[in-house]
Amino acid sequence: MINGLGVLGWGVGGIEAEAAMLGQPLYMRMPEVIGCELTGELPEGATGTDIVLTVTELLRKKGVVGKFVEYFGSALDNLSLPMKAMIANMAPEYGATMGYFPVDQSSLEYLRMTGRSDEHVKLVETYTKTQGLFREKGSTPPEYTDVVRLDLSTVEPSIAGPKRPQDRIVLAQAKQAFNEALVKPVKERGFALSEDELKRTGHIDNGYSGDIGHGAVVIAAITSCTNTSDPYVLIAAGLLAKKAAERGLKAKPWVKTSLAPGSRVVIEYLQRAGLLEALEAVGFYNVGFGCTTCIGNSGPLPEPVVQAINEANLVAAGVLSGNRNFEGRVNPHTRANYLASPPLVVAYALAGSMAVDLTTEPLGTGSDGKPVYLKEIWPTQHEILENIKANVTPELFRKQYESVFDGNPMWNAIEAKESELYPWDENSTYIQEPPFFLNMTKDLDPVEPIRDARVLVMVGDSITTDHISPAGAIKADSPAGKYLLEHGVQFADFNSYGSRRGNDRVMTRGTFANIRLRNLLVPGSEGGVTVYFPDNETMSIYDAAMKYQADGTPLIVLAGKDYGMGSSRDWAAKGTKLLGIKAVIAESYERIHRSNLIGMGVLPLQFKEGESREALELRGDELYTIDGLSDNIRPGQTVTVTALSSRGERKFDALVRIDTKVEVDYYRHGGVLSMVLRQLAKQG
Repeated sequence: MINGLGVLGWGVGGIEAEAAMLGQPLYMRMPEVIGCELTGELPEGATGTDIVLTVTELLRKKGVVGKFVEYFGSALDNLSLPMKAMIANMAPEYGATMGYFPVDQSSLEYLRMTGRSDEHVKLVETYTKTQGLFREKGSTPPEYTDVVRLDLSTVEPSIAGPKRPQDRIVLAQAKQAFNEALVKPVKERGFALSEDELKRTGHIDNGYSGDIGHGAVVIAAITSCTNTSDPYVLIAAGLLAKKAAERGLKAKPWVKTSLAPGSRVVIEYLQRAGLLEALEAVGFYNVGFGCTTCIGNSGPLPEPVVQAINEANLVAAGVLSGNRNFEGRVNPHTRANYLASPPLVVAYALAGSMAVDLTTEPLGTGSDGKPVYLKEIWPTQHEILENIKANVTPELFRKQYESVFDGNPMWNAIEAKESELYPWDENSTYIQEPPFFLNMTKDLDPVEPIRDARVLVMVGDSITTDHISPAGAIKADSPAGKYLLEHGVQFADFNSYGSRRGNDRVMTRGTFANIRLRNLLVPGSEGGVTVYFPDNETMSIYDAAMKYQADGTPLIVLAGKDYGMGSSRDWAAKGTKLLGIKAVIAESYERIHRSNLIGMGVLPLQFKEGESREALELRGDELYTIDGLSDNIRPGQTVTVTALSSRGERKFDALVRIDTKVEVDYYRHGGVLSMVLRQLAKQG
């Protein structure tokens, strides 16, 4: 979000960050800078979230992976800084290294609104103007590598889903799009339901007795990221909730609702405006501050709802105001997940189904027996801005942040013993000593061709780091779940993969364990299963990897486009390494995951332009040899891959996606942490 304020900065992988903490510089190729010109004004009824989803769709189509995006144009004069921060915050979702807004008048206004002193604001203004960093109205834009344009007057109320944030849907077409997704093939991001399956319903009896069908919204979450530090959309959600409550509406009984504010200030101004009570009246209570539903921490759904979903194999939906809706991320029981603005999250909770057209059909029946339509209770821009003016003040920010570094009694009461080395607890199921350095030698091992490798995982396009290393719930019958049960952890205490990322035993077992992963080696399957060759035995990915390791067989992954998109999750690379995977061959990579793979000594290879697994007719049952690898490996070199099977031999060239000379060093050392450790050992 700092890019919205005019602060230059971008995300790095966790592995790079660890290396930086140990004194290793960060290297990158000089990026192209794409200018995104914003003109026009946002129409009545649209929100900053709608801009975000439109920009995400636009830039994904453009292709900005590994590039900087800088916003310019006349529309910047009228965009609030929180709106700019929302757009900047979605940079990982549209693939850019960062989305930058220059410092301008809105930056100074934001500093004043959040309680900074006049002297501080004046210093920022003077410094940035003197340095030529301040954008004035009508100023000449810089030169860019390329330019894309968006007229904000064309932005419409939208949602995005059901499986990716770039798949924007105009609200008026949402019902139709959902119904089409039900029957679309899985490879087209659909659910491939048959005619008979479309008719199924599940029965709920939880105080409410009735049936739900496909599209039932079972999660509606105003989440802590992207949207919930923008007063405009939070106040809009509160005003909509207030009008809905006045008409006698509340969330449908099968919807699990939650409000996770972006900061404590949010709660303060909602209370001051009388809107927190309104949100509670329709079902949205404050569940705390931090990552919740967006990263899979929604908690379990009520058992009657789960039973209804399972008995009819329903495509249930989650609607959240977060930034990521990848498969298997939000909740194991919501196969369709949509991103939406906070007021639309409230609206879908009231309607209770994606199979309702919010633009033409009622949200429900009011206490007067009359239908209530979204257009009747949607707040105007004037209402929202007046409410912000009256209730969002500098005093709120000063009050909340004057003691921000004091901690709280529970945090301050934690005992921390001082020691030079960390005292590993062998019985801990949360933190274990990782095995990354156990077999490390003082001297480098030679870089050699990879011979007779097997395919452990074969996947299509848009495989996210959530597919590779999920952060949410741990299933009892999964390899990670079995490990925890064997170590005395009750199912109720499993917590999540994200909370156990300090334990490599859990995380390695959880690699490729996403319940929505479709490993094409096992057609029609979902989850962490694969085929062990040459026995053709189906088993868990973890168990197969351990069998391959026992017989000394190296492993590879075959993938499509945008491999590793989404969160900069270091365990997606660490787990890959610990499974014994030596290389990934994909059509394209997201920036941070490619970097993380190299950082763990896993070789990223890329099919040549126009080639792919399908075009080369690779089935995944072949033995793979990768020739051309040696100590003289260099950035961007070509290697020859040979795939051998009973059907014959197939040779093809692949590009080594090691992009810089320092990445060559990382790879030769078996990873950046090994390189840093060797350097420290030499110094010692």
